[in-house]
Amino acid sequence: MRRFNMAVMAALTLTAALTAAPATAHGDPAPLGIDHCTPTACHFDVPPDSYDVRVVLGGDGESSTSVNAETRRAMLPETAVPAGARIVRSFTVDVRSPEGEPTGAVGTPGLDLALGGSAPALADIRVTPARHVRQIILIGDSTVCDQPADPYTGWGQQLPQYLSKGITVANYADSGESTVTYLGNPLLWATVQPLIRPGDLVLVQLAHNDKTTDGTTYRANLEKLVTGVRDKGGRPVLVTPIVRRWFNADGTLNNPTALLVNGLGVDHPAVIRSVAAAWGVPLVDLTAKTKALVESLGAEKSKALYLYNEKRDNTHTSLNGATLYAGLVRDELVARHLVSKAAVQVG
Repeated sequence: MRRFNMAVMAALTLTAALTAAPATAHGDPAPLGIDHCTPTACHFDVPPDSYDVRVVLGGDGESSTSVNAETRRAMLPETAVPAGARIVRSFTVDVRSPEGEPTGAVGTPGLDLALGGSAPALADIRVTPARHVRQIILIGDSTVCDQPADPYTGWGQQLPQYLSKGITVANYADSGESTVTYLGNPLLWATVQPLIRPGDLVLVQLAHNDKTTDGTTYRANLEKLVTGVRDKGGRPVLVTPIVRRWFNADGTLNNPTALLVNGLGVDHPAVIRSVAAAWGVPLVDLTAKTKALVESLGAEKSKALYLYNEKRDNTHTSLNGATLYAGLVRDELVARHLVSKAAVQVG
């Protein structure tokens, strides 16, 4: 990643106008604005950090625009704007390397934004270094991570669109990880723990791949993550895993497969709930929430939440499912007063 030069930093600090200013007579580069964009994408050559992004949406005709960042992270849901009108929206982006999964491809240096929607129209944009940012760090598996390619989508990939400016989602979930491998891989826990700052929320959802982890080890691993987060001044939040879409004949979800009981008889959600209670850790019972949703939809309609139609996959979520599940996480964070109502986007 190339560093900002002093001229760019000065422009970011001194320029308050929304419209990008032209280069100075001395040949300084323009501030980070609309000139870094095409009709469908923007690229900003910035180093890893947190950045506030302010977009002005709209055009001469009716428009409808969504914004994704980096590895397919949903930053702004599709937003309709009447013809001739303008709407301002702001969000904060975590720029890191690798930009997606910690063990995955490095990705493109800098900040990349993709403009989507049925009729995208970006009237202006301003990118500035963020100040006083609160992080929500995610530790998890493939059902949480920033998935690199369609049709796979993790719920953590969809969570940023529900948060206001000043909060970033730093998604360090990684495909295929268990509590054992996450703690043991130097690219994962050993890399993430030093990044935790006082007051950061650290959400932990690891269970799907603990298929051969015994109960004592699984519990000890969760406790190690909890104490490790607290050692850095962070606030651990334990998250029970999303259910697998695996039905009984009576329309209920199958136990053990759907409800995450492994081959050794370890009931992962039950252990997570027990650790949360014993250690005074906030709990997001995503197993219970997703079970209720999937069963309410039934065997046929719930296919759309997962990749059943595309891949015959009853574990990994579709874009629709990941978005709904991210909304459940948002609701639980607000209900437990971990994030204020003012800090979330409702919808």
